[in-house]
Amino acid sequence: MKLYLGIDGGGTGCRAAVCDASGKILGEGRGGPANITTDSAVARQNILSAARAALPDGARFEDMVVVMGLAGANVAGSVARFSAGMPFARLRVETDAVTAAKGALRDGDGIVAAIGTGSVFAVQRVGELRQIGGWGLVIGDEGSGGWLGKLLLARTLRALDGYVPMTPLAQTILDEMGGADGIVAFARDAQPVDFAALAPRIVGSEDPAALAILRDGEAKVAEAVEHLQREGTVPVIFLGGLGAIYASRLAGRWPMAEAIGSGLDGALWLARQEG
Repeated sequence: MKLYLGIDGGGTGCRAAVCDASGKILGEGRGGPANITTDSAVARQNILSAARAALPDGARFEDMVVVMGLAGANVAGSVARFSAGMPFARLRVETDAVTAAKGALRDGDGIVAAIGTGSVFAVQRVGELRQIGGWGLVIGDEGSGGWLGKLLLARTLRALDGYVPMTPLAQTILDEMGGADGIVAFARDAQPVDFAALAPRIVGSEDPAALAILRDGEAKVAEAVEHLQREGTVPVIFLGGLGAIYASRLAGRWPMAEAIGSGLDGALWLARQEG
């Protein structure tokens, strides 16, 4: 019996599933962060752990067709390093935007805005898929949880310098982190998932700093979606941990739709297409 393995890997964690040719799920697993540009070795370890947990009795990696949708896979060198020596019969690595879009849209037209620890956007028209963003927190990932957390720390330091008012949230962050030195030390060593852990302090808060940061995130997300709408309006599907937040804030700007399936569904669908 031919088996297919799908992996959906992001900055916070990864999911694995094995299915047969009919699409019936035979096993599932979960693992830790899987951004192959942030840390390829850790991502590899977490993905293989999740894949082993999903493996049905008697199945072998060496016999499987595998599609992985991974954060950081838009950087070619990262894919090459990650893929070297993998034990699968056939392996196709795509960005998490591709598998999210295929899971959400299948062959239909639409835009997918996947916003969690990181952010990435994709549009599909007449079967052709185009991705923007997903360049990582240092130079991108606008609107994401990591990006919001980074802005909260930056705004706190700007408040300390007197550029913007010191709000209760900013003061709390300053106190909890041990002042400016603590914030700088945290930011120097933090991974995107660490910055993203601050996002819940912003979402739903009435603090002026939080409101200003979330407005900035909304503007960046809207800019990306508008950019992908230039060739004609198509429905927008918001995914990821922050997807529902932005969908609510941007309601009425464009037609919106529900996803047919998840990024993991998209990876499995592509694996079955690979044959």
